[in-house]
Amino acid sequence: MSGSARISFNCVDSSLSSLKNCQSYINTGMDIATHVALDLVESFNDVEDINSMENVMLEYAAMDRELNHYMKAIEETVNQIKREKPENIPDLKHLVNEKFTALESKNTDSDFQKNEKYIYFKDQLKEMRKQFCHQSDNGNEAIEQIDEDIAVTQSQMNFICPITQAEMKKPVRNKVCGHTYEEDAILKIIQTRKQQKKKVRCPKIGCSHADVKGSDLVPDEALKRAIDSQNKQSWSTLEKSAGYAAATKKICCERSCEISC
Repeated sequence: MSGSARISFNCVDSSLSSLKNCQSYINTGMDIATHVALDLVESFNDVEDINSMENVMLEYAAMDRELNHYMKAIEETVNQIKREKPENIPDLKHLVNEKFTALESKNTDSDFQKNEKYIYFKDQLKEMRKQFCHQSDNGNEAIEQIDEDIAVTQSQMNFICPITQAEMKKPVRNKVCGHTYEEDAILKIIQTRKQQKKKVRCPKIGCSHADVKGSDLVPDEALKRAIDSQNKQSWSTLEKSAGYAAATKKICCERSCEISC
C-alpha cells in the first residue's frame, strides 16, 4: 500500500533484547534456588525450609511465564503491523496490552509443570532425597546392617557410567529415559555418530531408547553430590583406619620395648 505509514521497529527490537536479558536473570535465579534446595537436602534441613525454596521456584516460574507472554504479545503485534501495513500508525501499547491480557487469561497452575527449570528442580530434588535418604537413616537401629550394606552397594552401582564403566565425575541425565552417563563419554559418542549420520542408542543395558540427543541431556547435580559425599565418607573411613593402625603399631612397639627391658 503506497500510502501506508513507515514504522521503525528499532526501539521495539531494543526493548525485546532488554526483556530477554531479564529472562536470563530469572534463569540464573532459578539455578541458584535449585542449588540452595539441594544444599538443604544434603544438610538434612527441615522440610519447611526446602518447601520455601520450591515456593521461590514457583514465583520465578510465574515471572518467566509473564515475561514470555509479554514478549510474545510484542512479537505478534509487530508481525501484525508488518503484515497489514496500516495507513496510520496504530496505538502499539494498546495492541500489545490486548494480546498480553488474552494470553494471561489462559494461565493455569499446570503451566509451571512445563517450565524446564522447575521440572529440573523437582527431578533433582526427588533424586537428591533418594540418594541421601539412606544416609539420614544410618542412626536408626531398626535397620539391619545387611540392608544398609545392600543400599550402599546399589547406590555405588548407580555411580558407574555404562560407557566408561568407571565412577562418574560429571554425570548427565537423559530426560527421555532417565539414565545417566559421564558427560564427556556420551557427548563423544553422539558427535561420532552424528558424523556417521547414525542415531545413538542409550548405552544402558536393557534400555529401548534409540535416539539419544545432546539436547536431552541435563546435569545430574543430585547424583554428583551423592558421589562426592560417598567419596568423602570413604576417605574419612580410610583416614580413621590409618590412624587406628598407626596407634596400634605404636602401642605394640612400646610394649615390645617394655618386654625387652
